[in-house]
Amino acid sequence: MRSRARVVVIGAGIMGLATAYNLAKRGVTDVLVVDRGYLCGGASGRNGGGVRAQFSTETNIGLMRESIAICRDFAAEMRINVWFRQGGYLFLARTPDKARALEESVALQNRCGLSTRLLEPWEAQRIVPELSIEGVTRASFNPDDGVVFPWPFVWGYAKAARDLGVEVATFTEVVGFETRGNRITAVKLRPTTLGEVNRHEEVRPAGEVFSVACDEVILCAGAWSPQVAAMVNVALPNHPHRHEICSTEPLKPWLGPLVADLTDGLYFSQSMRGEIVGGVSVDPVPEGIDQQSSSAFLAKYARSLVRAVPRMATVKVLRQWAGCYDLTPDSNPLVGRIAEPENLVLACGFMGHGFMMAPVMGRLLAEHVITQQTSELFARWSLDRYRTGRLLHESMIIG
Repeated sequence: MRSRARVVVIGAGIMGLATAYNLAKRGVTDVLVVDRGYLCGGASGRNGGGVRAQFSTETNIGLMRESIAICRDFAAEMRINVWFRQGGYLFLARTPDKARALEESVALQNRCGLSTRLLEPWEAQRIVPELSIEGVTRASFNPDDGVVFPWPFVWGYAKAARDLGVEVATFTEVVGFETRGNRITAVKLRPTTLGEVNRHEEVRPAGEVFSVACDEVILCAGAWSPQVAAMVNVALPNHPHRHEICSTEPLKPWLGPLVADLTDGLYFSQSMRGEIVGGVSVDPVPEGIDQQSSSAFLAKYARSLVRAVPRMATVKVLRQWAGCYDLTPDSNPLVGRIAEPENLVLACGFMGHGFMMAPVMGRLLAEHVITQQTSELFARWSLDRYRTGRLLHESMIIG
């Protein structure tokens, strides 16, 4: 591994890899990406692959329009099949407050140029005939939203970044920083083992700690970001929240859109191979980082899914897993430079939609590092907003 890099990116999920790729694409190839685990081991490899522009803030809507365009061209640019399918997102509301929020979101989306339609329940059933609309009061549908297979998206960015000269080091954990004045001068790293990452194998002796000097550090560690930031005495307000997901046996194709219920957080879609992949909100969940599966999730998911689609009652579940959302108090990310240390750039707190925003955020973060300029977007999403009270709340959160 190189002993010095202009930029060290912490986290080899899609956010970190997209940022590294865009840096290299613009000529900054002296980049090191480190991750304590393996590619797709974190949230980037544990999500449902949804990509949507149906949000409740103008900022998120605009960003996701750009991100969807990038997703549409990704396979051709990276020469890897990500199974991108634009079957749309169908949102359901069952309570008056969720129905009002949905109506307001659709009105905003239309003003922003999206083709989202507000639907009566019977119209939603015309899109998905198998759907039970009992209890549904409102729905919305945007045909341009879609689903990808997450893993090749991560692999595509990793290979493309490496081809441009970026070093991607997996099983390499950040254990500290070296600082001088108000700047980070080096990142202290240590090799890890699979046992340490998974926490269910016997941990072998730790590798030796070594340092990589750097000019910039970009923190893209998702739910692990607060732990890393604390090493330079930076307190972040985001925290991990376990979300579970499962996949059924393959079925004949019958489901076009991803269906999401704003009332209980249920979402499900059908993969290109026929599996129904989905999840649902479960509370309470264990504190801290926890990626273990639970029977409580499976029970609630089964009830919610069968309520939405009664024919799913006899379908077999083949696989169940979990990952961590990276939650912030106002459901919006933490992005951009901070006051101290001045060369630490945040890119975390993306809730459950970091995967879908990474294509466009990687480009914007690269521009931010190269130009050293702070855009209006990054100022809005800065850590400082929690001190000044300039919060923007996003209501279209599922899962």
